[in-house]
Amino acid sequence: MPRRYVKPTKLPDLPEHLISTPEQMAGCLEHLTKSPVIGFDTEFVGEDAYRPELCLIQIATPESLYVIDPFNVGPLEEFWKLLLDPKRKTVLHAGREDIRLCYFQAGKPPADVFDVQIASGLVGLTYPIGYAGLVSDLLGQRMTKGETLTDWRRRPLLPAQVRYAFDDVRFLLPAWKKLTDRLKRLKRMEWAAEEFANGVRKAIGDEEAAAEKWRKVKGIGGLDRRGLAVAREVFGWREQFAERVNRPPRQLLRDDILAEIARRSPTKLEDLSAYRGMPHKEIERILEAVRRARELPIEQCPEQEARDNDPPHVVLLGSLLSVALSDWCTRNKLASNLVASGSDLKAIVRSRVFRDPLPDIPLTRGWRAVAVLTELQAILNGETAIRVANPTASAPLHFVRMLEEPEPVRESGAKLPLPLPLPDKL
Repeated sequence: MPRRYVKPTKLPDLPEHLISTPEQMAGCLEHLTKSPVIGFDTEFVGEDAYRPELCLIQIATPESLYVIDPFNVGPLEEFWKLLLDPKRKTVLHAGREDIRLCYFQAGKPPADVFDVQIASGLVGLTYPIGYAGLVSDLLGQRMTKGETLTDWRRRPLLPAQVRYAFDDVRFLLPAWKKLTDRLKRLKRMEWAAEEFANGVRKAIGDEEAAAEKWRKVKGIGGLDRRGLAVAREVFGWREQFAERVNRPPRQLLRDDILAEIARRSPTKLEDLSAYRGMPHKEIERILEAVRRARELPIEQCPEQEARDNDPPHVVLLGSLLSVALSDWCTRNKLASNLVASGSDLKAIVRSRVFRDPLPDIPLTRGWRAVAVLTELQAILNGETAIRVANPTASAPLHFVRMLEEPEPVRESGAKLPLPLPLPDKL
């Protein structure tokens, strides 16, 4: 679908500063200390290490743009402290890695985050949306993204790299202003704050998310509970080892080898030594991880994940909710895939069909539960009907509240209760 025309937003012509000495950094910090809001981005290389290597820091304030060379400006502790100040807002785009870098460097994430990608989904723009697409759709400006695969460790920086780095923060604060205005008009500032906080927790790896990372290891899907316990313990060893030597975990022990260890559950050092690609100096630690898993009571071993083996009517109702959600979100200026995934919708259907408690998923918490879940439950409960109102509209459906409880459906057909028009907007 072609993008609709957006009148270009007039942007201020801000001075640009390339910071590459401690003296220049001191002046930059003096300016940043006075700014209550900054745009923040980083360039890094993460392929060769457990923690990504910081190569550039880009900053925007309402008055200036900065590109900071961390290799040459001296210690950065004072800079990171600025991001930890709850009185200062940090604006970024898809900021997971930028938040993680701050967390690695300062021990905490930025205190007050505004992610323009998330905010875009909360006002009805595409989600997730790339930075260039957001700049085009929101500000009517075009930007060139030509340095995505560059090696940011090399010095001196090329003029094209410097231009790219400045552009990566040039549009952040204008986008923040526009999105904030829209969020306020839609009365969704609290929604946004909730989403930003969730994004920060995911970025720094909260305990719940970190505890389940091992389930993403390829090849462990068919293991029994004991095998899954071995996979979890060996995965934990691999993460600790990778952090200790600052290397990517899968370079130290491939997933297929980890899955094979979990499948065979070896008990002797010579059994582990037979695998190709083993870090031989770590074999005793790996064997100890296997032993810990073997000694666990079976009830403490991880449970096998349920197969997606839903009966046809659950799949059908999940699809119905997906259609209804898409229409409702279009009408209410929300990105439907930010609200709920297909698996979330099927989980809601299962709880209704099998009369189970509501699952603990994003759709059953926070603003989603208040604004969206009740509408979906009304459809599942037969309290709301759906009809096609305008096939040519972007939101072609109309939701109709039922006046009376529908009778059970018989083979010969059921009586239809009278509909009561439901307002399109909540």
